[in-house]
Amino acid sequence: MSLQDYPLIPIQPDAPKIKTRLPGPRVKALTARDRRVTSPSYTRDYPLVVDRAIGSVITDPDGNVFLDMTAGIAVTASGHSHPYVVDAIRRQSERCLHMSGTDFYYASQIELAERLVKSAPMKGKNRIFFTNSGAESIEAALKLSRYHTGRQHVIAFIGAFHGRTYGAMSLGASKVIQSQGFKPLVPQISHVDYPNPYRPVGHEKNVTDHTMREIETVFKHKVSPDEVAAIFVEAIQGEGGYIVPPDDFLPRLRELCTKHGIMLVCDEVQSGMGRTGLMWGIQHSGVEPDMIASAKGIASGLPLGALIARQKIMDWPYGAHASTFGGNPVSCAASLATLDLLEAGLMHNAATVGDFLIKRLHELSNEFDVIGDVRGRGLMAAIEFVQDQSSRHAFAEFRNQVVLDCFHRGLLVLGCGESAIRFCPALTVSERQIETAITIVHDAIKAVQQHRRKGEAA
Repeated sequence: MSLQDYPLIPIQPDAPKIKTRLPGPRVKALTARDRRVTSPSYTRDYPLVVDRAIGSVITDPDGNVFLDMTAGIAVTASGHSHPYVVDAIRRQSERCLHMSGTDFYYASQIELAERLVKSAPMKGKNRIFFTNSGAESIEAALKLSRYHTGRQHVIAFIGAFHGRTYGAMSLGASKVIQSQGFKPLVPQISHVDYPNPYRPVGHEKNVTDHTMREIETVFKHKVSPDEVAAIFVEAIQGEGGYIVPPDDFLPRLRELCTKHGIMLVCDEVQSGMGRTGLMWGIQHSGVEPDMIASAKGIASGLPLGALIARQKIMDWPYGAHASTFGGNPVSCAASLATLDLLEAGLMHNAATVGDFLIKRLHELSNEFDVIGDVRGRGLMAAIEFVQDQSSRHAFAEFRNQVVLDCFHRGLLVLGCGESAIRFCPALTVSERQIETAITIVHDAIKAVQQHRRKGEAA
């Protein structure tokens, strides 16, 4: 069957519909079993158990129906269980489930490689290395940048999150808990401030000036630029708070990297695959990186990642790097179907509905002084909670209460940064669903404010 035989945006049940007190009895039983056998490191902010999911709607085992603004942390780009993707998975599964793509060949991996390298924001010829996750894509980029340049040092940004494997964790600087007890980390990595227009650091009026000055300080006092292999940067800082940098930041970073022969590696794990309304988040800046790391939305929920680099840069030799499961044939089939849907209209939907989302978030912020900032691109948006507008002190406790209240009203959202809530729904989301989500967040904020006022009065 062809794409024309499937709806671009499948019909979804109305949501939310909460039938039981949360959590319901079946969910309580399942989470109790889970707690006895799974790692305590998992970050579960509320007891959601998924039974079925379609588009942006999730049903739990007790029959409660939730509206999902998380998409599995920006993963299900085409929505949960899109029939076109599901059928692509089924057809490939019937032919071949696995045959390691770094030792053998199969058509789905070859076709996907051809399409992804053409989509990359780098002009000219590119190559691809397939992985299973964003962390693995970052690890590959770290290895390749050091190999290609013959240099060791790497620069990354405070607030960054690149994954939880050792190299990726060492590049990150998001939360202390993510590296606490795991040191020593990978050496030869320096961190500088990511330019945050809402929370400027330093004395410069232009936050980009401060960041560039910090990099020059690293060059002057810590390591010569001709010893720096790469600068790793997120086009929009994800886990750090969905921070959109100033327009001049990425062009100036590109200029600096070009001047010193440093690889510019763009982490597009969360911002890529159409989420911002363009295929890659960095395309909004017009900048060409040397490498991009991708994962999350690349296969609509199946494990897949990719490192795409200029052909002249991906020059490591036979046997230097490989992955048993990277580029699994079923994951590649899901990714090909995802690309079809993005090109058929989901990327456009991300842009138009994303504009509506950000407009409604600004209108929401006008009602509540506790919302200090609204930011984002496409369907990658956030609101940040503050204790007051003048000090802008983060209000994490309030944010956490709003997230939990939203859950009890049937809306799934997640935090990011110190005190922000992120909105990263499936690219199939409708304006009607966004309107429902905004209404619930509005009611949750009011409820939390009232609850806190009662507590203060007691």
